[in-house]
Amino acid sequence: MKNRNMKSILFICLLLVITVLAACGNNNSQEENDNTENGSSERTLTDAIGNEVTVPAEPKSIIGSYLEDDLVALGVTPVAQWSIQEGNGVQDYLQEYLKEVPTIDSTLPYEAVSSFTPDLVLMSSASAVEGAKYDQYAKIAPTYVVAKENNNDWRTRLQTIGEVVGKKEEAEKVLSDYNQKAEEAKTKIQESIKDESAAAIWLVSNQLFIVGENVSSGAVLYGDLGLKVPEVVKEISATATGNWSTISLEKLAQLDADHLFLINSDGEGAELLKDSLWSNIPAVKNGNIYEYGPDTSWLYSGPIANTQIIDDVVESLVK
Repeated sequence: MKNRNMKSILFICLLLVITVLAACGNNNSQEENDNTENGSSERTLTDAIGNEVTVPAEPKSIIGSYLEDDLVALGVTPVAQWSIQEGNGVQDYLQEYLKEVPTIDSTLPYEAVSSFTPDLVLMSSASAVEGAKYDQYAKIAPTYVVAKENNNDWRTRLQTIGEVVGKKEEAEKVLSDYNQKAEEAKTKIQESIKDESAAAIWLVSNQLFIVGENVSSGAVLYGDLGLKVPEVVKEISATATGNWSTISLEKLAQLDADHLFLINSDGEGAELLKDSLWSNIPAVKNGNIYEYGPDTSWLYSGPIANTQIIDDVVESLVK
């Protein structure tokens, strides 16, 4: 009888222990779920060059040099913004969002980066962290390389940054809104000018450059808005190594474009624009030239830059 009672007591105790352990386990699981839902837990992600980076769930102090367009589009204000010439040269088209944000040199000196005490550093490509640079930045804050190489796939870049900064859903919303805007603009443009062609050229330091077919503002003109690609643009794009390729005035005179977008960094007094060859370019002769300054977004790429380019194109072509 005594043994039977003892076994009963032990069995009850064992049940109590199991119940307590299960409850603890459930509480721990619930805490983990709560942490995840509240965004209080860190996440470990693998960046473009294979580094495992532990980032805050909701980083608050981000440096993303030359990635400010994506960050601002996601509702994130970085603690510093890209600049050249000791802060005099910035991305002008973003200043309505970044005018109060201090500048940091485009070379990202370690001392300057450290002075902003970031909790996350975003690097646009592997070339930005060549040699021992990555390890040095990683000592300051978690450092995530967004892309292996410099590229113009801004959509993927935006999605990647959205995931890293905890704004994945916001990134998808930005893309959806942009695609809808581009499609609506495309319809308006085609109704206005049918299948006419266009090109974008950049005048700087008395030299001319033409944008490639699938990069920068070219990707907006031809890919998003469906404008016809001139043969000269196709020819130059086939061997291009950058977003903008040099083009001589003589070659430009052969440009078979019905419409011409000019980004003029030399201003009204540019000597090249007084040349007779320039005056005889068909689009110029027909008055189908639309001029923009270097403070506009035509030299950049991103959701905000490209949205502004769409607005410019619609304003120019839709009558």
